[in-house]
Amino acid sequence: MKSRQSVFAYILLGVFLLGGLGYLVASFSDGNTPVTSSPPAVPNPVFNKEGEVTFVKKGQPFKKIEVEIAENEAERNKGLMFRSYLPDSVGMLFIFEQPDEYKFWMKNTSIPLDIIYVGPDKKIVSIAQNTQPYSEESILPYGLVQYVVEVNAGFTKQNNIQSGDAISF
Repeated sequence: MKSRQSVFAYILLGVFLLGGLGYLVASFSDGNTPVTSSPPAVPNPVFNKEGEVTFVKKGQPFKKIEVEIAENEAERNKGLMFRSYLPDSVGMLFIFEQPDEYKFWMKNTSIPLDIIYVGPDKKIVSIAQNTQPYSEESILPYGLVQYVVEVNAGFTKQNNIQSGDAISF
């Protein structure tokens, strides 16, 4: 009886070892490199022109960009997240129903941005330049705003856009 139990135990051990060996072989693509599963890639959103923003200095228009418009909570929460590239001639316009001190952050945003805070009178209240990608730190305006324009970092400096200038859209 002992020898039958021993044979049975060896058979079970063999099956276990062969099963483990099969798993190891299946886990390596070329015998040396482990096969890993990665999360599905998030598709890079494509720019969708929904309007234009013109920057105005001393009553004179001087720079125009194409914009996507974030006019509801879901669009505002997503903003420019998950973009790997943003052309210099485009941005995003956030439109809020009421003026407030809306704070922004750079979570899931891989490109540095200039964030232009605009009051209800469409005058630029403040600008957060060259924001840090992926930062969860709150970026606050220096006053009440109803509109926000996000553009590539360096855009405001390159185009001499300053607090006190205005926008139209």
